[in-house]
Amino acid sequence: MSNAIDTKMLRDMFLAGAKNLEAKKEYVNELNVFPVPDGDTGTNMTLTVMSAAREVAALPEDAPLKEICKAMSSGSLRGARGNSGVILSQLFRGMCRILKNVEGDITIEDLVESFDKAVESAYKAVMKPTEGTILTVSKGVYEKAREYDNNADMGEFIDAVLVHAQEVLDQTPEMLPVLKQAGVVDSGGAGLLEILKGCQKYFRGEEMDLTIGDESESGEGSEKPKAKSDIKFTYDMAYTILLTKNFNIKQEQDFLKYLESMGDHASIQVVDNKAAMTVHTDDPGLVLQRALNFGDLTDIAIVNQRTNAEEAPKEEKESAKAVDPSMWKQTGFIAISVGDGLTGLFKDLGADEIISGGQTMNPSTDDILHAIEKIGAKTIYVLPNNKNIIMAANQARDLTKDKEIIVVPSKTIPQGITAMINCMPESSGEENLASMTEAMGLVSTGQVTYAVRDTELDGKVIHENDIMGIGDKGILAVGKSIEDTTIEMIDVMMQEKGGELISVYYGEDVTEADANALSDKLRAKYSECDLELVAGGQPIYYYLISVE
Repeated sequence: MSNAIDTKMLRDMFLAGAKNLEAKKEYVNELNVFPVPDGDTGTNMTLTVMSAAREVAALPEDAPLKEICKAMSSGSLRGARGNSGVILSQLFRGMCRILKNVEGDITIEDLVESFDKAVESAYKAVMKPTEGTILTVSKGVYEKAREYDNNADMGEFIDAVLVHAQEVLDQTPEMLPVLKQAGVVDSGGAGLLEILKGCQKYFRGEEMDLTIGDESESGEGSEKPKAKSDIKFTYDMAYTILLTKNFNIKQEQDFLKYLESMGDHASIQVVDNKAAMTVHTDDPGLVLQRALNFGDLTDIAIVNQRTNAEEAPKEEKESAKAVDPSMWKQTGFIAISVGDGLTGLFKDLGADEIISGGQTMNPSTDDILHAIEKIGAKTIYVLPNNKNIIMAANQARDLTKDKEIIVVPSKTIPQGITAMINCMPESSGEENLASMTEAMGLVSTGQVTYAVRDTELDGKVIHENDIMGIGDKGILAVGKSIEDTTIEMIDVMMQEKGGELISVYYGEDVTEADANALSDKLRAKYSECDLELVAGGQPIYYYLISVE
């Protein structure tokens, strides 16, 4: 009989749990309540735990427990994607706060205490905890675990905890009516159970491959250094002009156009008598020569991207983009967006960084942190534009110490657009957050896509490949025609809240002719409203509609 495990066993059990979830992620994805083609709970949880697993696997096999815990905690926190991934990272964080202080073997009492702290940490991370979710399953694990002490057999303890976790998961449809209606258990809870099952398998002695692949094998890699073939311009350069000549807004705009003609990733930040500039170019000499027309040069940094492409570490080198904090501008913006049209719209509104993602791929906490690092601004507004990204943005905010990060709780792209329009540079962060949130409350959003399975939801019978119109609070319309379903959805939106402006963003799978035909019908039907038609270019969703 054994009532403890050593550090290596904990390490390997964690890796086994990560691998088991990776193998079952599609099963977890299919448990998504809404039968949309972007059910991603399994993917988000897998990317989160694999981020931690890579850090753990990179350590020596005899690494001390404190180092194992640090890798588990930091790797999952930075790699967290989606609400389920953030909650999972907080579970690991809570566990590690206890386990990192253990000396010698890890006892049942150590595990019980770590489970307690894990649940506490996860519940605190959620503004309004909902039972019938991964939170409930994690609490069930702790409640069963605390029935045991160090006199119990470790194998018996693990088996009992797993049995109870399954029982709690099976009860989640009774706690959340939406799960019962859809005929599924909670996907986040199911993902957590798969991790625990992997731990159990390894402890039992089942043969498992604990090899942890690189980011690309897990579907990540957005932050990897560019390959030589991906680099358009050789030099990444940054410099500051100590202005001795007039440099008004017109000259600033003209200089920016010049930089853009010389390469890409051009930017200018002017504070008092200094102008900080960055650009990727093939001819830094010409760029610097033009800059000398306005003053003296300082803080010149030039990096050869092609030379550094192969030798760069995991994180993309950003040294040439570093800007002295004394030159930071007052306000910056980060928006999560997808589709050329929507991304271009956010850039036109003044977004400094666009993170590619949304419904089809939730960016990680680390992705948001990287964007924050690139912006030389004292206050940065983050627009998640998706309810499943807000928690990751909050986590990035909490991990940032040198800038004021304000997460605007935009749950949809149209809300994010409205929020940016209503941000006043002269107002404080707190005042802007209040006004932006108020403005977003006047926006109703509808999204049109297709169903991936048969189900019944919000009182509507849905068949695979049906077209669905999804509103802010549920399914508004179901049909066979994209156009008819979109119009029916807008009818419901107008009946619920009304509005004076209808904005139609059409996706990459909609032709311009079909979008124009829809807009003509909407203009005729709602002649009292203004109507905007925009090529959004978003995948998966035929139309994004806002009514305000």
